[in-house]
Amino acid sequence: MASYDASNDNLSRSELAWELVELFGELPIEQINEVLAKNVPIETLEFFAAYAEDFATVESIHNGTRLKLPNLLLLGYLMRVLEDRLLDEPSELDS
Repeated sequence: MASYDASNDNLSRSELAWELVELFGELPIEQINEVLAKNVPIETLEFFAAYAEDFATVESIHNGTRLKLPNLLLLGYLMRVLEDRLLDEPSELDS
């Protein structure tokens, strides 16, 4: 089970990433789909799918890794959305 403590105001990027991964690991598919529907525009999902396919083709990535690329892109996007919503401090990624 995820170990997020709402009283902890100093959650690092790494801790936030692990909490997100743990949370998604615990959710049933229906809830994951609901989270995605509420937080990710369909155009963004379509972009990730197309970009991942193009990238995998250019880089000669095959099999399981190729199928996981859209999910990795999506996880990075969700991490950034979560950071924007929860973290007040700007980072070097914001410039």
